[in-house]
Amino acid sequence: MNNDDKSDPPTFEDFVVARWTTLVRTAHLLTGSPDAGADLVQETLTKAYPRWDRVSRADAPEAYVRRMMFNVFIDARRLDSRRSAKDRLLQVRTEPSYSTDPGERLDLWQQLMTLSPRERAVLVLRYYEDLKEVEIADVLGISTGSVKSYSHVALGKLRARMPAVATDSNERNPDE
Repeated sequence: MNNDDKSDPPTFEDFVVARWTTLVRTAHLLTGSPDAGADLVQETLTKAYPRWDRVSRADAPEAYVRRMMFNVFIDARRLDSRRSAKDRLLQVRTEPSYSTDPGERLDLWQQLMTLSPRERAVLVLRYYEDLKEVEIADVLGISTGSVKSYSHVALGKLRARMPAVATDSNERNPDE
């Protein structure tokens, strides 16, 4: 890769100072917890640091780190899914459930946390980070068609669980 036309790449420290808040916000949305989000960013940056020469020379260092973060998140979720059936049952019993009482506030956040890691990642990147399908595909290392599929399935699940939301919002054109 030729970097003659680029300015000096950012130092690791400069990158962390400049992008920490954005990365933690995205990680918080993925994990559902500010603490778990900060842990996810720290784990990602720990992996990025020894590779910083290569990361910083990338066309978009932040996109590179963000992709690393999504990979760390998805890998951790895979490990979590290997827990015993008993552990999963205990977790399900202790998590609050969605109420259908129309007088109660809809809890989109809770429902987002029930989606698969890839479905959640696609929705977070699309609706919180405002990325286009092509950009999401690049960040997650999947095809644009997969992005569309994950988005369609995830939004369908949310609409089925939260019918009032389905009438208030429609899928927007990803290339708007």
